[in-house]
Amino acid sequence: MAEHISVAGGADDKDAYNDAAQRISKDLTAARTTLLREATPPVGMEERFGRNRVGYGVARELEAMGQQPVSDALSEDASRFGIEFEHLGTTIGTVLHGVDLTNDVPDELIEVIRRTLLERKVIFFRDQHLGEDQQVAFGRRFGELDAFPFGQSGENPFILQIYHDESRPGSINSWHTDVTWMECPSLGSIAQCMTVPPLGGDTLFSDSHAAYQGLRPELKERVEHLDGVNDYRNFIATPGLDPELIASIKADIPFGVTHPLVRTHPETGKRALYIHGGFLRHESLTDRRTGQRLAADECRAIVAELLTQHAHPEYCCRFQWELGSIAFWDNRAVQHYAASDYYPHSRLLRRVTVAGDRPFLAPLEN
Repeated sequence: MAEHISVAGGADDKDAYNDAAQRISKDLTAARTTLLREATPPVGMEERFGRNRVGYGVARELEAMGQQPVSDALSEDASRFGIEFEHLGTTIGTVLHGVDLTNDVPDELIEVIRRTLLERKVIFFRDQHLGEDQQVAFGRRFGELDAFPFGQSGENPFILQIYHDESRPGSINSWHTDVTWMECPSLGSIAQCMTVPPLGGDTLFSDSHAAYQGLRPELKERVEHLDGVNDYRNFIATPGLDPELIASIKADIPFGVTHPLVRTHPETGKRALYIHGGFLRHESLTDRRTGQRLAADECRAIVAELLTQHAHPEYCCRFQWELGSIAFWDNRAVQHYAASDYYPHSRLLRRVTVAGDRPFLAPLEN
């Protein structure tokens, strides 16, 4: 039996500790090497990762991407337009350098931008400085637009101004995907920075495909069959708001729509975790196979776990805004988080929303 060594803190004790640490390191390394040599090697990626579900989620998504940040075909086509890619995350987020959105953008370049969005989930541009009408026109190149009813618009009604300052501190610092209260939530959002604080104000984006793949197996199988009800209650919760105005809003815009917690991306076919903690009614989960609502406690437990999933750094990229910076994110593939770390300074983004389709979940192919 090895002699116990006290390491209470003196110089002699430290020498004894270091002698013991080096001996233990050698013994443990030899023992582990023997065990690994004798053990049956894991045969699959999931078995190799074991309980490290976050790493597994990233690995699965990178595998779906062909083990590279963008496809060879996209890289070649981007090069023909002089575009240089700056990738911010392993599976998410790319800055496109060498693109000028202030001039007429040919259809062929729009197609390259669209494909980059699909492959990288969120893309960025620097030094664009678009006027409101230009930003709206750029958004229309990707589909119809949705006006936003619960915020201040710009001079162009399809512009939403997202403004915070000393009197109204930033408050969007939670992981979310936009407008899940809509029957057909947006394809994506295009935001341009008009006022940047001297420090802070970054936006973080998280890969919803990797987040889905990284769910623990039991939860992954459970949420595949679940729907939840989403509504815009937080936008009409202003104290003193006229009840007749609230009633008229609900008459014009459905209050409470059902969406799956896991959705299939309509263009890539990949599955994504799809949840907004502020719009989802946390006790509304229903098993679509039976039409039965889950018990309230089970609903809350599932939602609480899902709401932590996107925050893992491995799934994320972080974008530092500059004047004229533009971010274009795919709401079907990402969540985002606006860091509230710039008080008392001002921050203004102008956002255009591209219309999307109703979320659905397609069966997995055998």
